[in-house]
This record gives sequence, C-alpha cells and structure tokens, in this order.
Amino acid sequence: MTRPIIAILRGITPPEAVAVAKALIGAGVTTIEVPLNSPDAFDSIARLVAECGNDAKIGAGTVLTPAEVEQVAANGGRLVVSPNCDPTVIRATRAARMESFPGIMTPTEAFAALDAGATGLKLFPGELVGPVGLKAIRAVLPEDAACYAVGGVNSDTLGEWLKAGVSGIGVGSGLYRPGDAPETVAERAEGLVRLWDEHKAD
Repeated sequence: MTRPIIAILRGITPPEAVAVAKALIGAGVTTIEVPLNSPDAFDSIARLVAECGNDAKIGAGTVLTPAEVEQVAANGGRLVVSPNCDPTVIRATRAARMESFPGIMTPTEAFAALDAGATGLKLFPGELVGPVGLKAIRAVLPEDAACYAVGGVNSDTLGEWLKAGVSGIGVGSGLYRPGDAPETVAERAEGLVRLWDEHKAD
C-alpha cells in the first residue's frame, strides 16, 4: 500500500542515508526526498537510488534551478520538490520525466504551477496557510489537483488537514532530525503511518 507521505531528510549525510531510508520503507513510507541543502545531497540521492530505488521513490528537495534538475535526473532521482513556484524548474523536471512538486501559497501560484505541468502542489509553509487556507484554495482548483501540505503537519493537525482536502503530506523533523538513529526514524514513521491509516479509515 502506497501512502502519499513524503519523508524529508534534511541534513542527512551519505553514510547514514541508506539505513534511514530502509527504516522508513520498512515502516511504510516509500517516498523520500533529500533536500539539496543537505551535506553532499547528490551523493545521498545516488546511494538511495542504488540501494532503495526498487522499493521507494527517491528524489530531491529545495531544487531551485534547471541545472539542479539535471543533476537530480543524472543521479537517478524520480521526484523534484521546490519551496517556490518556478515554471522553468517545473518544465525541466517534467521534460526529464520526473515528478514535480513546486511550493505554492496562493491560487495564482497554484495555477501557474499547474499550467507549467506540475505533478502536484506543495502548500508551503503549511502552517502559514493552514487547513482553512487550503480549503479555500481547493475550492477553485481542479478536483484532481494533488495538494500536499508541508510544514505544520503533525499528529495533532493531520485530521484537520485531511478534512480540508489535503492529498498528501511532507514531513521533515517529525520523522528525521540530523543524527537520528534508524530505529528512532522507524518508530516515528510507524506512528505516522498508523495515524494516517486510522484517519483514512474513518
């Protein structure tokens, strides 16, 4: 069962990346993003693709330029996530046959992203817009537009986000903080997956 949960491994290093990713996959989180402002991010992505690419979708976050998109593709990534809405990055990502999740906060940005070919929308920072803001934006978007909330999503707020129409979530420090042991990450991921499944079953 594939759940729309993106694990954001900000700050992870290449030597620890595979063990943490395998912990996430074992817990049921199978979409993994390494932000490019992490140490040797492309090395981590290449290792994850080699070791976990058959079991998880591996990609990059904080992607800001078409040149970075090319590097993600060259290292086998399948997912590009950005904090902003840059149509050139979105088009480059789609041309490279990867999924594109640009950051948006307004309807204007949302439609610009979709027009450029975005796979889905990353509502960021989620805590600023909140479930109420998402619900308002959702009202004008195409019904099939995938909206992921990133920032401000945790066990206490997940239910509100789902009621507001969120399609998926991206979680960073709620799953991984630099230096965390794989066992710690697995425990958090298992809890998040269990909570997601409980809410979706209601």
